[in-house]
Amino acid sequence: MSTIVAIVGRPNVGKSTFFNRMIQKREAIVDAISGVTRDRHYGKSDWNGTEFTLIDTGGYVEGSDDIFQKEIDRQVNLALEEADAILFMVDVEAGVTGMDETVAQLLRRTAKPVFVVVNKADNGKRVEDASEFYSLGFEWLYPISSINGSGSGELLDALVKQLPAQGEPEDDGLPRFAVVGRPNAGKSSIINALVGEERYIVTDVAGTTRDSIDTRYNRYGFDFFLVDTAGIRRKAKVKEDIEFYSVMRSIRAIENSDVCLLVVDATRGFDGQVQNIFWLAHRNQKGIVILVNKWDLIEKQTGSTKQIEANIRKQLEPFTDVPIVFVSATTKQRIFKALETAVAVYENRSRKVVTRKFNDVMLPIIEKTPPPSLKGKYVKIKFCMQLPTPFPSFAFFCNLPQYVKDPYRRFIENQLREQYNFTGVPIKIFFRKK
Repeated sequence: MSTIVAIVGRPNVGKSTFFNRMIQKREAIVDAISGVTRDRHYGKSDWNGTEFTLIDTGGYVEGSDDIFQKEIDRQVNLALEEADAILFMVDVEAGVTGMDETVAQLLRRTAKPVFVVVNKADNGKRVEDASEFYSLGFEWLYPISSINGSGSGELLDALVKQLPAQGEPEDDGLPRFAVVGRPNAGKSSIINALVGEERYIVTDVAGTTRDSIDTRYNRYGFDFFLVDTAGIRRKAKVKEDIEFYSVMRSIRAIENSDVCLLVVDATRGFDGQVQNIFWLAHRNQKGIVILVNKWDLIEKQTGSTKQIEANIRKQLEPFTDVPIVFVSATTKQRIFKALETAVAVYENRSRKVVTRKFNDVMLPIIEKTPPPSLKGKYVKIKFCMQLPTPFPSFAFFCNLPQYVKDPYRRFIENQLREQYNFTGVPIKIFFRKK
């Protein structure tokens, strides 16, 4: 299960430089993901076999010192609530500042592991100077250089030892459906409409993440786990950046699920925050069902459903093969259909295609419409197969995989979707040397 590590600290100490180095330049750090809230602020990392999600809380601060202080307070409190471990970054050139003291005061309230990361310690003198930061009162202190990477290996070795053990919950192989979306979209109401008042059908299982409960749902022939982010409390004292907060809340739920039920407030539309969460689920290769909630509050005209659906699909291009269900948690309109759709998407995500039959279907299509020639070179695809991954991924073996470009990759994906039902599921396609 995913663990979250947050990088916090005052502005201009090198948080983003360190973050970018972790997700882009180290061989052990993989899968940089951009476009979530702001570019380069979310990445999946792996160190010595331990995977964790890295969050950079920097890059949000603008304006006067007063605004700096409010933003830092907001980000640190957010990290304290959501992260499993915290990297507190400071600048050895500047020494201990008043802002550092303020951040340290906030961090001392938590029982979570806090690592003081003294940046810009790129020579022996500065490494010695780093000891000044022991005055902040934390046990773990690591001098590093974000620019050249020195010291980061020792830091990561110590970090992964302190992260909670990662294990799959004992769920008997049941599907896991996450209810996600921006705050106040109606996630709680949908959970309540699904669970209802017949509490005897519900088994509460301790959540894989702090403050959340995975609820086993087993009625009307359905049997699955609801990964619920809706019940996580929002502390009044945390004046959070709503977009960053809602995405951070969604990260764990999405990574720990098979299918995401993305709840959209019909009165607000498919806005930027919702799109961020959608693409977060897409990049994690999860099944997706869009639930347009509060449909009972919308004044309907002829064709309004089709128009709203078309507008949503326009914003999802090129991944438009996603089911959209218009629901009302208040009246329970189409709630049962939402469940049926989620189960169908889970089955699509689990679909396996026999290799021989797959070749019989796809090779004639490829022969009829081969990849366009490039620099006088012709790509010949002779064999294809589905890969043994938890989500649909396919390998096409050819003589010149480097000459296959994105337009043809999209053509192959469209043909796959025409031939097989992968509605609601992202597909990965690889072209490999035969």
